[in-house]
Amino acid sequence: MSEKVTLGKRVLQMLARFGLDPFVLLLVGMIVLAYLFPQGGTGEGPWSLSSLSGYGVSLIFFFYGLKLNFAELKAGLRNWKLHAVVQISTFILFPLLVLSCKGLFHTDAYPLWLGAFFLASLPSTVSSSVVMVSIAEGNIPAAIFNASISSIIGVFITPVWMSLVIMGGAGSTDMSDVILKLTLQVLVPVILGLLLNNKWGHWAKRYKKQLKYFDQTIILSIVYTSFCESFAQHMFSNIGVVELIVLGVCMLGLFFLAYFIITLVCKAFSFNREDTITTSFCGSKKSLVHGTVMSKVLFPNSTITGILLLPLMLYHALQLIVVSMIAQRLAKERSRPPRITVQG
Repeated sequence: MSEKVTLGKRVLQMLARFGLDPFVLLLVGMIVLAYLFPQGGTGEGPWSLSSLSGYGVSLIFFFYGLKLNFAELKAGLRNWKLHAVVQISTFILFPLLVLSCKGLFHTDAYPLWLGAFFLASLPSTVSSSVVMVSIAEGNIPAAIFNASISSIIGVFITPVWMSLVIMGGAGSTDMSDVILKLTLQVLVPVILGLLLNNKWGHWAKRYKKQLKYFDQTIILSIVYTSFCESFAQHMFSNIGVVELIVLGVCMLGLFFLAYFIITLVCKAFSFNREDTITTSFCGSKKSLVHGTVMSKVLFPNSTITGILLLPLMLYHALQLIVVSMIAQRLAKERSRPPRITVQG
């Protein structure tokens, strides 16, 4: 039995080196489960799995706010150039890059392009950005600040971008209603948690690991119910292995293009090593948490939600793998002793 446990740990450690943590594998498992048992996530009512996931979303952001404190946010306020580059990259560079590729997608592939644009309009991720910046020895306070502010800005910017794309179509929604729902489901819980940080913040930090598992459980349930709806309506009938591979290559290309542009901007502004790491990491990452949450609000009861989440899930997995490898390489370069040259 111990040999099996040791082997399992070795496998997980090997996967972790490439950024493939168990959560990424569970996401794939949820898609398979939705394919085999789509009826499990198509129920309706206040106690259905979809509704319970919606309630869990508000708790996710409440706990997120509970773990924040004003001192950490204040510590990252000073470097305004870094903040500007990160937020412009997140909410302007990405959408423009995906918009420029719209003509390459034929009519049948439009939902995939819409999913790619949805990904591009999302805020930066919080936890993985800070973790990767920490590994690479970047500017951690600035990473915390930008990831946190990005989450708040995304409540307003993401619906605006999506409304511009789908306006006039069958999927168009009332902007005021969408922003109100996101405010109540995301922004209000974050602010409430932030206000209660002094009282309960220590509890949130003590049970940080358990809260992470709770977050992941809610995300997995949202992914499962979204794909259940899509599989039940046969929305993936026109998407094969080749299309998925091409989509994965496109998501990888999007990451490297954005990362390259952000790095060039950092050089133009003469950012130091720590600020360059933070800017390139935070500016090139996208949040799976916000994507799954906003998909429920922007596309309520939509049968194409599963397809819309595909680009985001692929990007999420690929960004973990690539950024993890980059972070480890940067950490090794920092620990490497300097070369001594002797001039004769």
